[in-house]
Amino acid sequence: CARVARTAVDNLRDAGIRAGLFRPVTLWPFPAEMLKEAAAGAKHLLTVEMNAGQMLEDVRAALPGREINFYGRMGGTAVTAGEIEDEVLRLGRESS
Repeated sequence: CARVARTAVDNLRDAGIRAGLFRPVTLWPFPAEMLKEAAAGAKHLLTVEMNAGQMLEDVRAALPGREINFYGRMGGTAVTAGEIEDEVLRLGRESS
């Protein structure tokens, strides 16, 4: 789903919304320090996964005290860029 998330980030940026993507290349050891650097200026964090959120706990452990939102789906149906964009916009509206 990283390519789909990349498309969503590009679309959000084209719309003037600050968005970024952190895609770990390896999961063990989890790149906690690189994630901390990437998330330093973020107001909202959204983990997008095509599962029940297995990486969510790693992200929470790397970023203690930060609110981490999750958007995922199981069953082999891929999330769409539009769904990710809608979730990012929803998070922004809720914090306003």
